[in-house]
Amino acid sequence: MTEHFIGLMSGTSLDGADGVLACIDAHGHIRVKVHAFVAFDMPFKATLMALNQSGPDELHLSALAGNQIARHYGEVVHDLLQQSGLKARDITAIGAHGQTVRHRPLAFDGDAAKQQAAVGYTLQLNNPSLLAELSGIDVVADFRSRDLAAGGQGAPLVPAFHHGVFARPDACVAVLNIGGISNISVLRPGAVVTGWDCGPGNALMDFWCATHTGQPFDRNGGWAATGQVNASLLAALLTEPFLHGAPPKSTGRDLFNPVWLEQHVQSRADLSAIDVQATLTEYTALACASDVKRYASDATSLIVCGGGALNGHLMARLALHLPQLQVLSSETRGLPPLQVEAAAFAWLAFKTMRRETSSLPSVTGARGARVLGAIYPR
Repeated sequence: MTEHFIGLMSGTSLDGADGVLACIDAHGHIRVKVHAFVAFDMPFKATLMALNQSGPDELHLSALAGNQIARHYGEVVHDLLQQSGLKARDITAIGAHGQTVRHRPLAFDGDAAKQQAAVGYTLQLNNPSLLAELSGIDVVADFRSRDLAAGGQGAPLVPAFHHGVFARPDACVAVLNIGGISNISVLRPGAVVTGWDCGPGNALMDFWCATHTGQPFDRNGGWAATGQVNASLLAALLTEPFLHGAPPKSTGRDLFNPVWLEQHVQSRADLSAIDVQATLTEYTALACASDVKRYASDATSLIVCGGGALNGHLMARLALHLPQLQVLSSETRGLPPLQVEAAAFAWLAFKTMRRETSSLPSVTGARGARVLGAIYPR
């Protein structure tokens, strides 16, 4: 039996909400039928960016932002139904990730007993009840919290989905998602799936580009490609302890944010804006490539998804640092880069509705696999 699910994702890039409407069969095989996107306007992006840090009246502002996220999601759902010709009653459920503004999992320090007794936290702004009301469809949301409660990192959540879509029986494949933050999945034949956050993806590059050019992102990496990498700044950025920690690990704008970047840039007054952009692009490429070399040296290909896959300069730098691999866009494997994460949340909603586990302890470090997400009936 085939069912229809909708997946919604608004990531740390803060560009807007992507959605897919997909068919999923009883074995979990997925086929995307249509894709839709609703952009966030600049004032709303600024609000979300501000909520990544403590500030005045943040509980009130967070609640309002959650309502707005749900309304944006509702627009995406409407567009998907219009494109597909389907009705709300034809959709089993919506998987809605929400907008991450805080992600504070506990770092494992070797003390297993203490780790089991403590719980970190994660916060994805959303109002799934409002989305269920607006759409007339069951909504699955809050995917990360259960894994954190079980002692895990709560992220990344997509490696199990990556395995189902991109794994090969005859070769090790690495899948790199470059959104605001970058994360990787390592898919080896006959082995447990591993995955973790590598570090910054587009978050720092987009912020710097918007600040100095007024453009929301560096299209195709064209601005960075005309600059020069500053060796001193790059070396300082590469000392960030997160990059050198072993998996399982996850991160977000709690760490890689404008304040963090300014701390590295402010003492280098001689730097041009264009050279900082070139350096940030190289930083993202090196953070990802280094993890591939350390933990997936047997991979034959690196499949890249997320907005970073559309940055030609970044893709070229990855290929330069990983000459032994094929560096490919996920589009060459049948799923366009901007649809992968939304499709993953359609699939995660499918698993939740069937009460099937979808977390991977080998990825998050949790005590066991868990059914993820809370269901909000229509």
